[in-house]
Amino acid sequence: MKKFTIKALLLSAITIFTLSSCTEVKRGEYVKGSGTICCDDGFRNIMEEEIEVFEFSYPDASIIPFYVSEKEALDSLIADATQQIVVSRELTKEEISFLKKKRKRVARQNCIAVDAVALIVNKDNPVGALSLEDIKGIMTGKIARWDQLAGNDTTRIKLVFDNAGSSTVSYMRQKFLDNKGTISDHTYSFAQKNNAQVFDVVKKDPRALGIISVSWLGDNLSGAKKVPLDQRVEDYKNETDTLATNLTTEVNIIKISNPTQENDFSPVSYAPYQAYIYSGEYPLVRKIYMISTASNSTVSHSFYTFVTGYVGQKIISKTGILPFHLNPRVVNLVDNSKK
Repeated sequence: MKKFTIKALLLSAITIFTLSSCTEVKRGEYVKGSGTICCDDGFRNIMEEEIEVFEFSYPDASIIPFYVSEKEALDSLIADATQQIVVSRELTKEEISFLKKKRKRVARQNCIAVDAVALIVNKDNPVGALSLEDIKGIMTGKIARWDQLAGNDTTRIKLVFDNAGSSTVSYMRQKFLDNKGTISDHTYSFAQKNNAQVFDVVKKDPRALGIISVSWLGDNLSGAKKVPLDQRVEDYKNETDTLATNLTTEVNIIKISNPTQENDFSPVSYAPYQAYIYSGEYPLVRKIYMISTASNSTVSHSFYTFVTGYVGQKIISKTGILPFHLNPRVVNLVDNSKK
């Protein structure tokens, strides 16, 4: 979706749905009305549940989401077309200064989660583990065929990722290409529209290697959605532990190793479970930020407070990534998650 289209939709949404009360709001109260949010598509599963629980808990408040690339989300915030976004980086000093001087907006930034970037393959693919060096070889084109990794398949590795402006693509470029060129410069690769399409391609194509946010791979959130919403809300309020999430079995999730001097060059590889994200043993991780420029007496600020609070963090714990403000208790993890 083009930048000007996103801005037009956001402005239309604000015009049509703005119902905010003009009455004075006391500290800690949730405001009536509506607001918008631009969220990187990699975190769609998280945000859909956050919004559903928030709107159930506060029926006079409404949040209108737009799932876009990270670049479009940042551009929309800078243009003041929305007052809150979810992305994988903080604002720069220059961006904060621009918002303050030109938009008269004060930016609040809060790390809400630690996400893992997962690599997935078809169930028929024999590759089960890779090192960071292997992944760098794939990203730079030095490893181009599956038989260079395992088995006898001489076909090219078909790299599949979501749209070119996504945070996932930016992360892989920074980590393995030093931000020089694009992934498609070096690989046999195909961009999709979103993470859901990446997952579907990998399910069908044994040649495909998908790059995806681990939040799309957790089974616990999909299981939770089968529970009536009122009961889910109570569960989020009352549960006291962050549970390690089961990962999908519809595709194979690549375990990753990172032999270094610090870990005595250990060849042990890890799947992106919450426990291994927390311990740092799974190496492909990044922080997720919620950024708001909304005034205190607005629905957008109320939603920001909700997501960064206890219940919002408990929702994140169900998605497979690690909530930033809750410590995990490891359960139901067995040693065969390692190689």
